[in-house]
Amino acid sequence: MGQDLRAKLTGKKEGWKSVACAALILGVALTVASCSAATATHTAASPTAAAPTYTSEPPMATAPAETPTTVKRSGPPSYLLPTEEDAWRPPVSHAGEMPTGTGAVRIQDIGEFIFDASKVETLRPDIFRPGHFSLFDVLVHVAKEGDIALEYHFDETMDTHVIDAINDQAGWWYRAQYSGGWTEDNVFRMDMYPYKNGTKLWVYIEREGRLATIYRTFREEVERLASNGGRVIIPEVIIRSPASSYILQNVVVTPHDVRNDMFQPGVVTALDALLSLGEQGELFRLKLTWYERVGTADPVDTFYVEQIDEAEAHDRCGFVYETGPRGVSGVHIHIPSDIRVTVSPEYALWFWICI
Repeated sequence: MGQDLRAKLTGKKEGWKSVACAALILGVALTVASCSAATATHTAASPTAAAPTYTSEPPMATAPAETPTTVKRSGPPSYLLPTEEDAWRPPVSHAGEMPTGTGAVRIQDIGEFIFDASKVETLRPDIFRPGHFSLFDVLVHVAKEGDIALEYHFDETMDTHVIDAINDQAGWWYRAQYSGGWTEDNVFRMDMYPYKNGTKLWVYIEREGRLATIYRTFREEVERLASNGGRVIIPEVIIRSPASSYILQNVVVTPHDVRNDMFQPGVVTALDALLSLGEQGELFRLKLTWYERVGTADPVDTFYVEQIDEAEAHDRCGFVYETGPRGVSGVHIHIPSDIRVTVSPEYALWFWICI
C-alpha cells in the first residue's frame, strides 16, 4: 500500500475504556477485580435478556538492523516481528489445551445441560482441526444426546449455521465467556466461536429485530468476500497509539496460520490483519506474547499483541481491538485476535487504553 492509502486521523481522541478483563485483552498481569472498574463507551449495548448466574500514519520507519527474534526475559515467551529471517510469524509454535472434561450450556427456560467435551465433534472441519470445535457444535452435541430438540441449517449466504428452533421455539442467539470473563452481546458466528476449557455458554431468545440485524451483517460480509474474488480485503484498518494514529484502506489480509494447533491451514483471523500490514511495509514491528494463563483466567492459551511499532504495552496500558460491521453493538468482544476467525469484516480497529 502506498502513501495515498494512509490518512491521518484528526480531532480529539476518544477516551475509550474496556469492560473486559485487561488481563485477557492486554496480556498483562492484572487481576480480574482491577479490570472490572473500567467502562466501555464505544460499543456498549443494553442486554436483551438477563445474563445467567453461574455458580461456579506514523511516518514509515526503518526497523533496526538487527532485531532479536525472542525477547529474553522471565515469564511468558515474547517474539519480536519481523524475525531475523524477515518473517511476520512467531518462529515458535504454541498449542493450547485440547478441550477435555465436562462443560455446560444453559438454555433459557429449558435448563442447563452438562456435556463431555471429548465427545463433541465439529460441523466446521473447514475451520477447526480435529479435537477442536465451536460453541454451536456444543449445542448440536447436546441435541444428539437427546436433551433438546434442535432444528438448524447451514446458510451459505451467511457462511454459518442457523438455529431454526429449539424445542419448537424460534429466535435463538447466544452469549459466552471464557475463563476469567463474563457474558457479553456479540455479532459473531456461533459456529466460529472456539470452545476452550472453562467456557460458559448461554443460549437465549433474542429480539427479532436484533437477530435480523446480526444476520444482515453476515450476508454483507459474504457479499463483500465474493465481490473481492474470495480475498479478504478490509475497507479500513485503524490503528491508534499514543504516538500516532492513522487509517489504512483496502487492506488485503492473508492467513499466517499462527494458530495451526486449533485451525485448519488458510483460516484468516483478526491477528492476520496486523501481520499482513507488516508484510506490506505499513508496520515495522510487532511483539506477540504467549500466555497460558493470567491471574484467575485459566486457560488463556493465546498470543497477545503487546507492541505495534513504537508503542509497547506497559503497566496498565496497552492495545485492544475490535473488528466486524460498523454501527452494530457487540463488535468489541473478548475473543483473542489469534483465534477470532474473520470472513470479510467492514473494519478493524486497534486502539490504546490505560485503565
